[in-house]
Amino acid sequence: MQEATNEPAHVAGNFRQAAVLLRAQEYSAVVFDQALLDSEPDESEVMLQHIGAAIPVYINFGISSTPRVVRELRSALQRKKKESVAAHHAAEESLRNHLKDNVTAMLLSCEMALKAPELPAPAEIKLRAVYEQALEMRGKLGITG
Repeated sequence: MQEATNEPAHVAGNFRQAAVLLRAQEYSAVVFDQALLDSEPDESEVMLQHIGAAIPVYINFGISSTPRVVRELRSALQRKKKESVAAHHAAEESLRNHLKDNVTAMLLSCEMALKAPELPAPAEIKLRAVYEQALEMRGKLGITG
């Protein structure tokens, strides 16, 4: 499995060993033997609470070949990666939308303040600095106009 996925792999023979491994480090995925889960539902529920951000993969080892297990694991890892990328893009878009109005308001306020008659030179310098920072933020956020 380690070779097929380029991910470190550890094997636990029971729930206690699995709990020790799960506490020791983060995993991308955790493969569960469906028969073991079914035979010890209380222990399996506790185990599912300890997997963190890992994606659970349920396999019936009694009827699944190694290539099938590898396919299932790869598929789960690809799904997790796609979900992570989608979540990242959604978070970026949410942040961009949240900040867009504030940045626009800052730019307009600075523009109006800079047009004020008899603006003291030190205030103008500071306002221009804020204005430039707001322009830079708008560029980084990909806001046009």
